[in-house]
Amino acid sequence: MGIREEVYFEGGPHIGDLILNVLVGFTVVGLPLAVGAIVRALWLRYRITDRRVSVIGGWMGRDRSDVIYSEIAKIAKVPRGLGLWGDMVLTMRNGTRLEMRAVPRFRETYNYISEKVAAKNPNFVASKK
Repeated sequence: MGIREEVYFEGGPHIGDLILNVLVGFTVVGLPLAVGAIVRALWLRYRITDRRVSVIGGWMGRDRSDVIYSEIAKIAKVPRGLGLWGDMVLTMRNGTRLEMRAVPRFRETYNYISEKVAAKNPNFVASKK
């Protein structure tokens, strides 16, 4: 019998990221952006629970990164797509970083993760950008 986790968000990147980058991809300069957006849409998945953050990605979705909240030292977010989606970077205590691109509802997700990290790490201070 495993430990139960309450899922806050489970899904892929925001569809607007794919649409915008495919439209830009009709130019030669935007072609790499379009290919990156298509690969993200096909194989990138996020799962955020009350215990951890999981990112499944890589070629054919074969790579998985799990981070528990007590290991997170810093969180940064950057809005994109007119603020409809955004990027987040979770920095661990040992200095490694987990980048999450085109996160839907990134402001709410940022607040949720910040609350969970603050509960596990009393020294954590979320940035108010």
